[in-house]
Amino acid sequence: MYVGAMTFDLLLGDVRSLKEKRSLVRPIVAELQRKFAVSAAETGHQDLYRRTEVGLAVVSGDAGHLTDVLDRCERLVAGHPEVELLSVRRRIHGDDD
Repeated sequence: MYVGAMTFDLLLGDVRSLKEKRSLVRPIVAELQRKFAVSAAETGHQDLYRRTEVGLAVVSGDAGHLTDVLDRCERLVAGHPEVELLSVRRRIHGDDD
């Protein structure tokens, strides 16, 4: 069994309130969950308007499949024009860990 975790540090565009921030972040989180069957949530910077951290986790029996899912998640988030991807942290844990 392999467990993959990824966090995205995102800079949001012209956002002036936490309500506007939610209206940008929630659809990204929902799209990750719907398209890739991962657990995803806003995990950091909840008190800042223009910055957020989105975390996700996925479990797979195959390391190759896990890497493919994480790669596709990263491309999806990076492809959203309303956010700027500042950094990505990726961790993969296997049975040997």
